[in-house]
Amino acid sequence: MASNNSFLPPPPMFVGENYHLWAAKMKTYLRAQSLWDVVENGSNTPALPNNPTIAQIRNHNEEVANEGRALAIIHAALHDDIIIKILNLETAKEAWDKLKEEFQGSERTKKMQVLNLRREFEALKIKETETVREFSDRILKLVSQIRLLGEDLSDQRVVEKILVCLPERFEGKISSLEETKDFSQITLAELVNALQATEHRRSLRLEENVEGAFVANTKGKNQSYNSFGKKTFW
Repeated sequence: MASNNSFLPPPPMFVGENYHLWAAKMKTYLRAQSLWDVVENGSNTPALPNNPTIAQIRNHNEEVANEGRALAIIHAALHDDIIIKILNLETAKEAWDKLKEEFQGSERTKKMQVLNLRREFEALKIKETETVREFSDRILKLVSQIRLLGEDLSDQRVVEKILVCLPERFEGKISSLEETKDFSQITLAELVNALQATEHRRSLRLEENVEGAFVANTKGKNQSYNSFGKKTFW
């Protein structure tokens, strides 16, 4: 039986772009309502036998209803320009497979997409003005795109990529991590948190240095003014 969906938001809308991301969201949405199996494998609702029992009628009606709900959710998640492509299809599985064929592309196309994203991943470098969080977010966005295409990219490889890209200002922290951590075991979250802490301390030191220089400069100006004032008074 489909679960209570009264608290679920509307399904994610697909307008023809970022199909893989939309498909991943839709799978989660349909699983939350116990309908993904209907979409993935089809309902295959058998015909009722002669003189069916009440239980058989109830199960049959439930399967028919699940098929209708699954198809209705897919329809609700599509822009009008997209929905016309599946309006003639009777089952949720047919509609889902048609969308996959239309927007995912061939296996060869998918491999080319993965290859291009892999190249972009390998070429990625941290910008001079970029924070660790900004850089890690940029990497993870690319990693998500690669994984959505079915390509395996481990967290360990992402950790290695970040370490290789770090500028000189993080060399001390990397050396410290090498002494206390096994890089093959450190998680992505641990690395990013450690680097952010280093970045934060460095930022505080810079602020203190700037503030100290400002105070010293202000004192120097006041002393010069006072000395000048005394000479003028005499």
